[in-house]
Amino acid sequence: MVKPLWIPSDERIKATNMYRFMQFVNHKHSRTFSGYDALHQWSIEDVGSFWADWWEFADIRASRKWTTVIDDPVKMPGAQWFEGSRLNFAENLLRYRDGQTALIFRGEDRVRQTMSYRTLYSMVAKTAFALEKAGVVSGDRVVAFMPNMPEAIIAMLAAASLGAIWSSCSPDFGVKGVLDRFGQTRPRILFTADGYFFKGQPLDSLEKIAGIVGEIPSLEKIVIVPYTREEPPLSGIPNAVHFADFIDNDAEEIAFNQLPFNHPLYIMYSSGTTGLPKCMVQGAGGVLLNQLKELVLHSDLKREDTIFYFTTCGWMMWNWLTTSLAVGATLVLYDGNPFHPGPEALWQMAQDEKISLFGTSAGYIAALKKSGIKPSDQFDFQPLKALLSTGSPLSKEDFHFIYDHIKADMQLASISGGSDLNGCFVLGNPMGPVYEGEIQCLALGMKVYAYNPAGEPVVGQKGELVCTAPFPSMPIYFWNDENGQAYHSAYFDSFPGVWTHGDFIEFTERGGVIMYGRSDATLNPGGVRIGTSEIYSILDRMEEIEDSVVVGQKWQNDVRVILFVKMKQDGVLSEDLKGEVIQKIRLMASPRHVPAKIISVPDIPYTLNMKKVELAVQKVIHGEEVKNKMALRNPEALDNFLHLKELES
Repeated sequence: MVKPLWIPSDERIKATNMYRFMQFVNHKHSRTFSGYDALHQWSIEDVGSFWADWWEFADIRASRKWTTVIDDPVKMPGAQWFEGSRLNFAENLLRYRDGQTALIFRGEDRVRQTMSYRTLYSMVAKTAFALEKAGVVSGDRVVAFMPNMPEAIIAMLAAASLGAIWSSCSPDFGVKGVLDRFGQTRPRILFTADGYFFKGQPLDSLEKIAGIVGEIPSLEKIVIVPYTREEPPLSGIPNAVHFADFIDNDAEEIAFNQLPFNHPLYIMYSSGTTGLPKCMVQGAGGVLLNQLKELVLHSDLKREDTIFYFTTCGWMMWNWLTTSLAVGATLVLYDGNPFHPGPEALWQMAQDEKISLFGTSAGYIAALKKSGIKPSDQFDFQPLKALLSTGSPLSKEDFHFIYDHIKADMQLASISGGSDLNGCFVLGNPMGPVYEGEIQCLALGMKVYAYNPAGEPVVGQKGELVCTAPFPSMPIYFWNDENGQAYHSAYFDSFPGVWTHGDFIEFTERGGVIMYGRSDATLNPGGVRIGTSEIYSILDRMEEIEDSVVVGQKWQNDVRVILFVKMKQDGVLSEDLKGEVIQKIRLMASPRHVPAKIISVPDIPYTLNMKKVELAVQKVIHGEEVKNKMALRNPEALDNFLHLKELES
């Protein structure tokens, strides 16, 4: 019998937003729900009532209420949500205009800035007025190439207040990576900063910016925020202006443009490691409703909370974090390397800022564990009530590390979804227990299953993550996809009328979820499907190995498992160590998981959002072209996998 790592007390359960919402539903519909499972089942059986009730409970600000919640609850894609409603995304995020702290900005160089909700509203008003004066109208694209700093949020809210479409990349993207994204959507205004900090060094962005601007003729104005210097030179960048000069006006109020529920808000991008990134357009109402659901109900975010997520402006978690403003919470923004000047950096910040919700990636937790630091030995995390992790599966060992060495009494919410929906399919439940290696629950309103290859739901077996009913935060369309073919092939080719997400998962009898990584990177030796996360979780326990990537190699009319490892501190991959790896994988996973080859490489490639690129490595070892290396944080690492003699026998 597996014991939970954490169980919330009855007092804590009754204080959650989830419990309050459950009582709200019970009262409104004469129900008697007493736990999450029954509430979730109702939310997917009566999808329309659930989303209508959530709209009311969340107090969505709208100038006109909807006439129909959903026109066809089984149509996917193509269902229409909240027809007749008129709202503005920015207005919902700027509902508070008082002296409470809205934003705390912490830079790697130890800079600290704070901004109240009152000041945030004022800054957005000035920026919106400046954008309107520059000719920006509803539907125009406004983009940012910026660190995770307050001006990025200000610019996004200003653009959204007008009905412009927002898109952003972080400054560690190369010029080609930015052009592959912004170049497809023809933006009119670019917000950027003169540079950023990484590992203690200021890095200049002006040369990159000049290269970007020179290749996007639609850009009419470049707004530059001074960050690494007081007054950056603008002479090399046409139509450039300092942020302070751009917003030099007396605007005090915002005329929020009232727009349909599905009016475009964001353009999000796929990783783009196999070609040009897909440009996924998302509607304002769907993003607002879904992200608020995840923040308020599944993460139990309240106005008195301070929430942090380690992210850049190029990852969907930045968009997700920003919606916390609608709750009136305090957001902590961080720019820089999370291990500078040492692995304790973010935990010192968590203590200093009294963070109550701390968000990060599974990759960060694994690296933190390997660094040897035990944060709870050095810092006081009394306000911390939840730790969230996403980006890749969180191993059982990392669950234990978090409870043993960060905090024992808190919710650990491993969450999973994607940029496609700007949210999650599976995530946390503040009313429920936490078990090692398991995501707590399916998201409310999401009709999610694990499908076997025959398209049948399975429990206790690995399968494809699918969603069989529409949800409001589905992309409304892909940019430059006039007939919808790219959109359809991305999600609906495998099972008609069913969203196939591309993740390999298993549902447990307890209702939890185990993630096994991307299904398109699943290994198939002998026709048996194997998830790569099962191998990574074993290697994470081995001190000698710093990192690894597992791929399948076509071999003699089959597929064989190839394991590449990056050794720690100039270590050597000896035959004895190979034998130990094989033995551990055989015993702790299965004989089918045992790699046919174990090969040492100097580095492992990652996307800019710190996800391993198994498919890109797989292409390289098969002699296939990786079309968009600039989508990687370290594209040169792919060269390590070229022409390896070990793969020839």
